[in-house]
Amino acid sequence: MKKFTTIFIFLIAFGSAFSQPAHETTRYVPETDPLVLKNLEHWQDIKFGLLMHWGAYSQWGVVESWSICSEDEGWCQRDMDNYVRYKEKYEDLQTTFNPTEFSPGKWADAAYDAGMKYVIFTTKHHDGFSMFDTDYTDYKVTDEKCPFHTNPKANITKEIFDAFRAKDFMVGAYFSKPDWHSDYYWWPYFATPDRNVNYDPEEYPDRWEKFVDFTHNQILELMTDYGDVDILWLDGGWVAKKSEEQIRQAYESKLERSDNGFIKSRVVNQDIKMDQLVDKCREKQPGLIVVDRAVAGPNQNYLTPENRVPEKTLPYPWESCIISGGGWSYTPNAKYMSGRDAVHMLIDIVAKGGNLLLNVAPGPDGNWQDGAYRLLGQIGDWMDVNSEAIYESEPIMPYKEENICMTQQPDGSVHYLYLAGEGETMPETISIRSHKPEANAVVTMLGMDEPLEWKEKEYGFEIQIPGEIRNNPPCKYAWTFSVSRIRKDF
Repeated sequence: MKKFTTIFIFLIAFGSAFSQPAHETTRYVPETDPLVLKNLEHWQDIKFGLLMHWGAYSQWGVVESWSICSEDEGWCQRDMDNYVRYKEKYEDLQTTFNPTEFSPGKWADAAYDAGMKYVIFTTKHHDGFSMFDTDYTDYKVTDEKCPFHTNPKANITKEIFDAFRAKDFMVGAYFSKPDWHSDYYWWPYFATPDRNVNYDPEEYPDRWEKFVDFTHNQILELMTDYGDVDILWLDGGWVAKKSEEQIRQAYESKLERSDNGFIKSRVVNQDIKMDQLVDKCREKQPGLIVVDRAVAGPNQNYLTPENRVPEKTLPYPWESCIISGGGWSYTPNAKYMSGRDAVHMLIDIVAKGGNLLLNVAPGPDGNWQDGAYRLLGQIGDWMDVNSEAIYESEPIMPYKEENICMTQQPDGSVHYLYLAGEGETMPETISIRSHKPEANAVVTMLGMDEPLEWKEKEYGFEIQIPGEIRNNPPCKYAWTFSVSRIRKDF
């Protein structure tokens, strides 16, 4: 796999200057399936994707699913003291969910214009409410209890996948492994102390096996009835097979942080038979990229730092999944990041060899907020000029000098992306210390036709920017300077 190999060699060559903590570099198990590797390389080339968290919970504007989890965490808070009554009210949201303004084609158009190339959609979050027409539960958007079930677009997942595939997007299904509505996961016989299964799977193996079958069957529906699916993006990493040693270490770590012995959530071996599931999925969808998030092993084809950007280049495929505004799920009157911040983040991630998966949360009416459309429009304006420096790029040492990021194309050209400060005007010269162009190299600015003059310096080189460009730059936020070829002996 070209991208992974290049990054891995790059890190070895420069050693500890770009090293990561040991647990980061040992978590990744490289894929061996040639078709998966081909698809993974394409995914690394396209760089920029859309994540959408959407469900019946959007009607309340609460953190997705988590308010029905009885852990004492900030993201699990409720507006009433009676947990049982709250959970009943929460599940009744199915009876009022009616997003009549749902128009996936409009979303696909906005994402396409922003330069996005793949989409991950929450087919089911932890609460178990299925946003697709499953045969294995009536807690779904297409059930007669949901007023939206009569709408021609009621099978929301199918509509979204079809709309985005029509724009040539890679399509991914977010799916939660835990299901807090299923009696096979949260058995009503017991209370629900935390996010985990609320009974001992080894004590009640038949019940656990029914949950495994339920989970496999739902995922196989998505792999069978919804066209070509490129990515299976699994959440709920606590549902995984765990060894006795892993469990012991986890509890020791928890107890180190607890003076009185109270632990907010348990650690339970929850073998979902992931290897078997992946084999069955790839029979339906050959070359399927699988992302079993936060579970080290062969079924995590790329890693997903959540709401953070790694400090350095990483030695495996990765994407940062980032909230664009409000929370992961719909937040009334959400404040969205600025176009400048979004563009700078995209550049920073791509220069380090990663992808950006930007989350937009649809509202209860089935539309995005104006701020989301505005943000994607601002990113798109920048990408119209500069996408050449983003797609199909690879990291190049040292990937950043102060406010200048760097990417390299397969043809050997190198792009230098100058991250402009708030209100900054373009300087007369741009200096690069790390590289020198070849003697006959051509230097241009993306969005402009004429070559720019440059001078070799003892420390590197300097680009001269004429006044007509500085006074009328081709884009906002960041300016890209392209060098056709750099010296290898510098």
